[in-house]
Amino acid sequence: MVGLVSQENHLVALVSRTGRALQRYRKGRRQVVGCIPYRYKAASVDSEAASSSEEDEIEVLVITSKKGKGMLFPKGGWEIDESKKEAALRESIEEAGVRGIVEGKLGRWSFKSKSQDTCHEGYMFPLLVQHQFDFWPEHNHRQRTWMSISEAREVICQHWWMKEALERLVNRLTARNNNKPAPTLS
Repeated sequence: MVGLVSQENHLVALVSRTGRALQRYRKGRRQVVGCIPYRYKAASVDSEAASSSEEDEIEVLVITSKKGKGMLFPKGGWEIDESKKEAALRESIEEAGVRGIVEGKLGRWSFKSKSQDTCHEGYMFPLLVQHQFDFWPEHNHRQRTWMSISEAREVICQHWWMKEALERLVNRLTARNNNKPAPTLS
């Protein structure tokens, strides 16, 4: 699949990577990385917005599974020629058509793949979205939806580790917005 991405006033063809020949494995577990794309809602001047919680000001982007079963955050294989953050950004562009700032790791999870009955090790990162593309490599295969944190908690419940990553993101952003030190993972 090919998509065109604007990179510093130039159009660049972006092809979704396929296959597993370059993917990383550790102790027999496939290494996967992903992002939770997020943004802040536009500030509202009405009194209702002033009383809303920090969490209500954040939206996250979820995408449909390629097989059409459920919603999730963009994620995929970490390949040998890229860092975790580079892989996470690549997956976000390929699967969700968004680009932005990849922030510090939310954590590492071990989970069993539902489709392949194998174990994976997954890393998740926050992605503060700066640009959303109209066309992206998997736009014919996935739909994307911006939603509130509470809505996301409901739709990604089949992926316990993504739900846990979402809670870590919410805790980090809430602490940051309240000028408290947020816990970080190395």
